[in-house]
Amino acid sequence: MTPVPAQELVLRDAVTSDVPCLSVLASQVFLDTYATEGITPWFARELEEHLGVAAVAAWLAAADAWVVLAERDGRLIGFAQSTRRVTHALLTTPAARAFELVRLYVQRPFLGRGIGTALLRRCEAEAKSDGASTLWLTAWVGNERARRFYAARGYVDRGATTYTFDGESFENRLYARQWR
Repeated sequence: MTPVPAQELVLRDAVTSDVPCLSVLASQVFLDTYATEGITPWFARELEEHLGVAAVAAWLAAADAWVVLAERDGRLIGFAQSTRRVTHALLTTPAARAFELVRLYVQRPFLGRGIGTALLRRCEAEAKSDGASTLWLTAWVGNERARRFYAARGYVDRGATTYTFDGESFENRLYARQWR
């Protein structure tokens, strides 16, 4: 696919008025990625608790949160949600020097057009400016596209971890990139 020209892509910090659009985009990408066999009550609960309007407003209000948006022609097409100063048991990096990439979501028509890479690089820059030496994330084992994306950008698979919600558990892989 053709990359979105740099002059057409705007990256900016999210603000409170972005919450409704962020919630809708997050829900759309989540369903496109994970609900490929249809919608279940579990998916509905997951969406409401983690991607609903109230949840997204809480992301932005959290003291250590940072959300960057990708827009084209004034329309939201992707975002990255991060948390400062948080580590994981699979890492040796202390929390004060770690930055978690909680979500990096790009709307399906814009996949493969450089949006995800632009968001990831912006997160890396933010992490470095915050004093972090590690940016880490977890990716569901069934999301091969995401796993290839992070590996191709220098992220190292550090091992398995489990995501549990509402009694359901899913294997994820932890990816990390370190710098000095």
